[in-house]
Amino acid sequence: MKILLVTDAWHPQMNGVVRTLAETVTALRALGHDVEVIAPSDGYFTLPLPTYPDIRLAPFAKRDVERRILKFGPEAIHIATEGPLGLAARAFCLKWEAPFTTSYHTKFPEYIKARFPFIPLKWPYNFVRTFHNSGGRTMVTTPSMVDFLSKQGFTHLAPWARGVDTDLFNPDKRFAPTDVYKDLARPVFVNIGRVAVEKNIEAFLDLDLPGTKVVVGDGPQLQSLKKAYPDVHFTGAKFGEDLARHFADADVFVFPSKTDTFGLVIIEAMATGTPVAAYPVTGPIDIIPGSRGGRVDTDLRQACLDALMIDRKFAATHAKKFSWAAVTQIFFDLLTPEYTPAARKKWRRVRRLVRIAESPYHLTKKTVRRLWRFLRREAG
Repeated sequence: MKILLVTDAWHPQMNGVVRTLAETVTALRALGHDVEVIAPSDGYFTLPLPTYPDIRLAPFAKRDVERRILKFGPEAIHIATEGPLGLAARAFCLKWEAPFTTSYHTKFPEYIKARFPFIPLKWPYNFVRTFHNSGGRTMVTTPSMVDFLSKQGFTHLAPWARGVDTDLFNPDKRFAPTDVYKDLARPVFVNIGRVAVEKNIEAFLDLDLPGTKVVVGDGPQLQSLKKAYPDVHFTGAKFGEDLARHFADADVFVFPSKTDTFGLVIIEAMATGTPVAAYPVTGPIDIIPGSRGGRVDTDLRQACLDALMIDRKFAATHAKKFSWAAVTQIFFDLLTPEYTPAARKKWRRVRRLVRIAESPYHLTKKTVRRLWRFLRREAG
């Protein structure tokens, strides 16, 4: 199938959304599908996202997005984000009555509220609800997110979980060849991910815990947290094998976020055998309870201490349930495609209409008609 993915979150950004979409695209292509990705890094002029300059947005790409959709002629369109590219693709689909699906990766309204407390939460919710409800189906991370968004007025929701690369994240990475935290006092409690206000990292750093607290990652809050918590070990961002070892060599992975819809890092930590401590909120409550691989508690300190007692093999065993092959199949099944030859016939018709509308003859004819109407009014 010809599948189009439109996303404002893509490389070189490094976060759970980008990893999820990139792994899904790789798996779809491995299955033989023709996947086209439209992203800010495709040569567009970009601007930094306010309060988060590492994320670049492409606000002036609407015409090129339309051109690329027409050229590709997709049989299924998925709009992954609510940014400028997502809005451009959505407008095109609504104009030409092309079915499309969307996905809800981040609690965007809460993200806005954390940065701009004076903005009422209902305003961004009105925006994202309108955006997603216009599509055929909205893919969300967990069953609890389906329930949560249903109460916010979202419709056509379906759960689409996240996967983990068990070749990269696995228990064999622990202390291989050495301990990445060898100079730090044990136990090591680690948080890995984007260092930003919505991640609630201070809740972890304020805990009275034995051993050492480590933060792995980069983001807009990194420098302020370094100054505020001089006893915490900040490593900066890690990638690939190095990242997997920082998961594996920790004693407990601490996930203090209350705004994530899933928390891909939870299963990446579990895949290396590291137990997880978290609050009982959306994301953690869909992964951890019953897994024997972590603890959730309103008292995050108690969850951390309880997680220290967990046998690491239980975390690793639970993570094996989240394979990218299974996750990608769910994504594919949730698409709302227009299969060929009907789709190809429709895209040929749309291209023809656009060419006529943009042809010099059409513009000349339009100008002559306007001039004729003007002269008739003047003469009348």
